Amino acid sequence: MSAIVRQPVVLDPALVGAVVGLAVLGTIMVGSASISIADNATGEPFYYLLRHVGALTIGGMGLAVAVLVPVETWYRLSWLSLLGGLALLAAPLMPSLAHTVNGASRWITLGPITLQPSEPARLCLLLYVASYAVRHHRELTSRFTAFVKPLAVVALGGVLLLAEPDYGALVVLTGTALGVLFVAGARLRDVGLAVGAAAAALGALAYSAQYRMERLTTFLDPWADPFDSGFQLTQSLIAIGRGDWLGVGLGESVQKLFYLPEAHTDFVFAVLAEELGLVGSTSVILLFGLVVHRAVLIGQRAIAAGLPFHGLVATGIGLILGIQAFINIGVNTGLLPTKGLTLPLVSYGRSSTVVTLVALGLLFRIRHELAAAELRRKKRGAS
Repeated sequence: MSAIVRQPVVLDPALVGAVVGLAVLGTIMVGSASISIADNATGEPFYYLLRHVGALTIGGMGLAVAVLVPVETWYRLSWLSLLGGLALLAAPLMPSLAHTVNGASRWITLGPITLQPSEPARLCLLLYVASYAVRHHRELTSRFTAFVKPLAVVALGGVLLLAEPDYGALVVLTGTALGVLFVAGARLRDVGLAVGAAAAALGALAYSAQYRMERLTTFLDPWADPFDSGFQLTQSLIAIGRGDWLGVGLGESVQKLFYLPEAHTDFVFAVLAEELGLVGSTSVILLFGLVVHRAVLIGQRAIAAGLPFHGLVATGIGLILGIQAFINIGVNTGLLPTKGLTLPLVSYGRSSTVVTLVALGLLFRIRHELAAAELRRKKRGAS
């Protein structure tokens, strides 16, 4: 682990530009998609926009703090991250804290604050899995039991997520953990067995309840029941179809006017596609692709520079953002069954926005310490 580097923070211009671009687009689209909903629900057209800007402000402060904290500190406190992550996932199961919306207890109330614990919990468990992989690297590359141990913790978190239920967060958590362990050196056959077991478990869960099967089958043909089970997806597809190449114009969406459910949260991408067209929606996808690419690249360089924890955390952050964006956009376009996942930095979702910015602050810190390590290596090579 590297020592604290006391020098101006070295940032990745492409990564910073992509993050700023997503945050700006997200602010514009939350304002546009929510204005009618907010006016009808609260009488204040900019109610959700102002709360979103507040989340960006808090998240920006969290990002600044994360940039200043040495990565070594996160490594040493990984055990606390594990306890904190599991405690967060258990909190919605406590009646005194639980806040239920649409039959799902995915939130907790702490006075005036409503928090979705699965968002910070995923980051906490990522830190634990990355630290475990570093501490047990040799065993991880040669023993199946060493591979299973961190997955048992992830499975415990998955059980807590299923109890809420939050299947989207479960998929993101599982995919991220498996990806990090594979990059850390886990054997391909071990990862393959785990992927197979996870797929079988998810399949069994889908068949165990009628409403889950309906969700899985509805997205295959939403037009078979466009006014009930297929309503969300058909309205989303109509919005995307209306956008054509350049969109109908900012603020001119028709589908957001009480046709498209959750227009400012889960389905904000459909509103964006309607108003900004193929050009706008493709731009968002490219920005997410750039963020994920830079995160994974930083991870690879960090591992090569002898900073394995840095590299695994950077890769994990890229996976979290990439998987969540892929699922959200897949749901909006009818490629995946409906899941309650926001589009990071773009959808309205204060917990998601704040935690995403904190995670990006950690990624910026990793990039800074990587630059310092590479500079020291270059100086040693020149001397």
